[in-house]
Amino acid sequence: MDSCLMVWHMKPQSRAYRFAGHKDAVTCVNFSPSGHLLASGSRDKTVRIWIPNVKGESTVFRAHTATVRSVHFCSDGQSFVTASDDKTVKVWSTHRQKFLFSLSQHINWVRCARFSPDGRLIVSASDDKTVKLWDKTSRECVHSYCEHGGFVTFVDFHPSGTCIAAAGMDNTVKVWDVRTHRLLQHYQLHSAAVNALSFHPSGNYLLTASSDSTLKILDLMEGRLLYTLHGHQGPATTVAFSRTGEYFASGGSDEQVMVWKSNFDVVDYGEVLKVHRPPALPAMSSGNLPDVDFPIPPGRGRSQESVQSQPQEPISVPQTLTSTLEHIVGQLDVLTQTVSILEQRLTLTEDKLKQCLENQQLIMQRTTS
Repeated sequence: MDSCLMVWHMKPQSRAYRFAGHKDAVTCVNFSPSGHLLASGSRDKTVRIWIPNVKGESTVFRAHTATVRSVHFCSDGQSFVTASDDKTVKVWSTHRQKFLFSLSQHINWVRCARFSPDGRLIVSASDDKTVKLWDKTSRECVHSYCEHGGFVTFVDFHPSGTCIAAAGMDNTVKVWDVRTHRLLQHYQLHSAAVNALSFHPSGNYLLTASSDSTLKILDLMEGRLLYTLHGHQGPATTVAFSRTGEYFASGGSDEQVMVWKSNFDVVDYGEVLKVHRPPALPAMSSGNLPDVDFPIPPGRGRSQESVQSQPQEPISVPQTLTSTLEHIVGQLDVLTQTVSILEQRLTLTEDKLKQCLENQQLIMQRTTS
């Protein structure tokens, strides 16, 4: 079994760096916010911190007593959080290279743990069918979300930090408000377990990967399905947007990594991120989170007052028409990519069928002669 890491450049024909050190399969990877460090977790129960530009050098953390399922850096890069089959969530100091504390109220394997954008909260997902929200300072469980009917496979924070989304083996995706702990949105669009999800940097879209072999893009503003993408032959196991949201990548049990171009949003979020970074939030308790509304459709759990409190910019007819046309073009582009992939698969299948028929004819000729 290959227990190495590969670091790739996005430019065509660029080289990839190979990192060896783990003694068993690598289960998760995460770059620090600066991109200068890379963390990896493994079935060998360890976490390693690598310097991507320095081949082979890593710091080893004897992290857990069972497989490490998840590793994630805090937004300041000073700490990282891990989740494990030993039913614990642990927080570590990156530069001091030491264990800080453990969160241990889950009663089954913990599949995923993530810091909030401001680093004050931690969310974890477990096979005990719960999602738990933790206060990093007090190290207390703020709330347990128990609406999933099966193992919870993945969880992450909305870029605003006010909401979380979780995926489960019950084929559903759920979105909660971390201030009121209310269920905001519920999606049951996949026909098999949802294995992973990723928020677009704008916060307007959510990408999911499922064992039904599809990826789905959800419009969180309107609470609806935008696209269903077919590319993997077998379960789609992981998915992630790039930092700017221009691309997203998916991986599956078919041993393929696919990189897709996002065509559903015309805003250049790379420029947005440069000029407008989320402000650091003031110190607060779990019951006094910032008053920032997560945009959900009217009539889906929000009061009329909260809907009216949001000023609407006037949109001219030409702008609306342009936006609609761009949306249609984006859909056509994704459909073209999907058809191209299906054509490649069909050609491959036809070639194999032709070869099988030729082999069968040869066998029949040999048996009759």
